[in-house]
Amino acid sequence: MRILFIGDVVGNSGIEILENRLYKLKREYKVDFTIVNGENSAVGNGISRASYERLVRLGADVVTGGNHSFRQRGSEELFEEFETLLRPANYPEGVAGRGVYTADIFPHKLAVVNLMGTVDMEPIENPFFFADKIISELDTPNIIIDFHAEATSEKKALGHYLTGRVTAVLGTHTHVQTADETILGGHTAYITDVGMCGPELSVLGVDIDIAVRKLKYHTPVTFKPSESAPFINAVIIDINENLGKANKIERVIMR
Repeated sequence: MRILFIGDVVGNSGIEILENRLYKLKREYKVDFTIVNGENSAVGNGISRASYERLVRLGADVVTGGNHSFRQRGSEELFEEFETLLRPANYPEGVAGRGVYTADIFPHKLAVVNLMGTVDMEPIENPFFFADKIISELDTPNIIIDFHAEATSEKKALGHYLTGRVTAVLGTHTHVQTADETILGGHTAYITDVGMCGPELSVLGVDIDIAVRKLKYHTPVTFKPSESAPFINAVIIDINENLGKANKIERVIMR
């Protein structure tokens, strides 16, 4: 089975390049299942009904989230309505939505798990304990984890902690693709950050001049997306679906 994971989609330009290029990407790599991190896909952060539906129409089988999941008004209802729209599973009990989705890809199953880190992020439940709990309850060895976290150390630690127990640990959130893709323990695909899908000449998707002004003068600004040409950051993972074992992980950059 071949899995495509798309890094954080940023705004309208991120969705537009996927609408134009995703079919070609899936056909070229013979993709069986597509996961997209969509927590920045709406205008002004978060995910909206419109951005979620666009991602599904263009070919996303599951859309994952992160610390901006509930930024948009009405997002709680959205996460309750759609099983294939995930927010971090380690949000406190009572938060709308779910953090795990298991897809039936006959004759196998594939579980997608969304977790969020706690280092320099919101003080939510510990992702290590939650990972243990979730894995113990799943009835498939094919487990892909989107670990939405700030600290590279926390991402590395979780990757090593889950080596041999999950198929992949894929970092998101920092919007910068890292060059450390590997197969841990001959079993678990890992990368510290998949990167982003959005305007390339930007500061994490934001207009460069505005971002520089904010960081230089520390005065209030209104962020707006860069209008530069977008690119796609992603990874392709080949897995043995009988064993839940990753055979290969490949970084993708499409301009």
